Amino acid sequence: MDAGTLSLSPKVTIPLEKATRYDPKTIAQKYRDRKIQVGQRWLKIVLPIISFLTGWWWDNKTGQSQQKQLRRAVRLREILTRLGPAYIKVGQALSTRPDLLPAVYLEELAKLQDELPAFSNELAYQFILEELGETPDKIYAELTTEPVAAASLGQVYKGRLKTGEVVAVKVQRPDLAENIALDMYILRGIAIWAQKRFKEIKSDFVAILDEFAARFFEEMDYIQEGKNAEHFASLYNKLPDIYVPKIYWEYTNRRVLTMEWIEGTKMTNLAAIQSKGIDARHLVEVGVQCTLLQLLEHGFFHADPHPGNLLATNDGKLAYLDFGMMSEIKPHQRYGLINAVVHIINREFPELVQDYIQLGFLSPGVDVAPVSAALTRLFNNALTSSVAELNFQVIIQELSELMYEYSFMVPAYYALIIRSLVSLEGIAITIDPNFKVLVSAYPYVAKRLLTDPAPELRASLSNLLFKDGNFRWNRLERLLSNASTSKDYDFNSALDQGMNFLFSERGDFLRVRVADEIVKTIDMFGESLLYRTTALFGMHIGDGSRKPTGVIDPKVLDDLKNIWQSLENSPGFDAKKLAEAIVKIVMKPEIHETGQYILGKLLQRNIDKFITLVRSS
Repeated sequence: MDAGTLSLSPKVTIPLEKATRYDPKTIAQKYRDRKIQVGQRWLKIVLPIISFLTGWWWDNKTGQSQQKQLRRAVRLREILTRLGPAYIKVGQALSTRPDLLPAVYLEELAKLQDELPAFSNELAYQFILEELGETPDKIYAELTTEPVAAASLGQVYKGRLKTGEVVAVKVQRPDLAENIALDMYILRGIAIWAQKRFKEIKSDFVAILDEFAARFFEEMDYIQEGKNAEHFASLYNKLPDIYVPKIYWEYTNRRVLTMEWIEGTKMTNLAAIQSKGIDARHLVEVGVQCTLLQLLEHGFFHADPHPGNLLATNDGKLAYLDFGMMSEIKPHQRYGLINAVVHIINREFPELVQDYIQLGFLSPGVDVAPVSAALTRLFNNALTSSVAELNFQVIIQELSELMYEYSFMVPAYYALIIRSLVSLEGIAITIDPNFKVLVSAYPYVAKRLLTDPAPELRASLSNLLFKDGNFRWNRLERLLSNASTSKDYDFNSALDQGMNFLFSERGDFLRVRVADEIVKTIDMFGESLLYRTTALFGMHIGDGSRKPTGVIDPKVLDDLKNIWQSLENSPGFDAKKLAEAIVKIVMKPEIHETGQYILGKLLQRNIDKFITLVRSS
């Protein structure tokens, strides 16, 4: 193979970059006195951007924007490429937004995903030697003579191990840490200046930038990337249509990563996916469900899901690649996000303000009323008549304006979540312009509300089902209906989880409220039946003018009927198993206590009614 015959020149010197963790203080110490180097980099960044914006403005002013659109798109791609990895990431994010840029820009910026200029094979082979201790021909049976893809942080070769496995060999770009550190120093300086200069800026831009920078530096450590891939696989490979490539640790080190080669098609290449008989929209749904598990269940998420990192495999699975940029969400943040989705869907905007306080967007002493009113206006317009009208990107744009106006403090973790979701929706609407991420998310959220025993969600479920002392059967029916369409919803499992919670100490409050609703329903039914029976036989109690004070709403009966139908349509529903579960429930000591509570309440209510009737006779 060519790699084995290549002479590695002793004159080639490659700095062995030690930095694998982002340390802004160390970086500041390094560049504080290098004013000439920093100034030169400033000019390299500012001048081409000013030149591009000036040309774009002139094209619009002279009516030439359409004719020169391709030229401008190519120019933008070239500028971002020359500016380096940080700016290439911006271009990658923009390449997934057909709602922000014309198609010609999207096509050009998509090239930033894996069609960047490659560095020399000589440097790449030198890195392999330094990192793995052998020349490429001693390690790989085959290796392509040129990289098959070149991205912002490295380039990829296709190879074959001596044992026969086909692999992707990713080699890091030279001087990467140096270039990113300098850009982060400049951008951090701008962020610090802006926060001091403009007091109306409440978001911690420095913390947000530091979060991104920390992820960049982690991406430069391929050992960490390999560990990320294996952790991701352990959590999400259980999903039937998700695939994560294997890492070959014997041939992996800090600047060289050897992983299983995946044959597949970019998710944005709709025609190629369909030509293989693969349902692209189904894979988008799979991606959304996997993202929900990442953000709301396990908290370990892929923060860079651009089209170059998501492939439709030839056997119809969704393969995740490139695990350098990952992040985590703490449990209380996950529950806060779930509650926020519930309150948006149900238009409960004062409660949404409380969610933002819990998530760290607002201080606890904030005046809730004006923020609630602003959120009401925003989401009422976004939701219009149904959940199906939700558009995540539009909501984010309008929410950003609202956050600025009301001095929200945007936590650093939120920026990566938004980046991940916006990239995912960008891919989704490329395949289906009518796709709505939040619509697809709600069945999963409904399932979590019904099955997750966490106290943070139990209170939300109670508030959802009860209002002004009344049980909202229609909400329960809607929850069951939505939950039954969730990919991993199983009736029997949900029943077990729900009953285990209901009859635990944590379920006391909900058990009492359900019991009160049963008392009220039985009481109204009994009173109505008694009145009708006595009227049928010409009998009257009291002066004969009294009618039942309560009647069962026919809509409630319809809701109960729909609830039963939802249960029947649930995956895994079995009437026999339900009957067995009911028998087990009846045997529980807690149900005896609840039964005594219900009987006691009914007895007390009927004694009160009897006394009232006797007095009126």
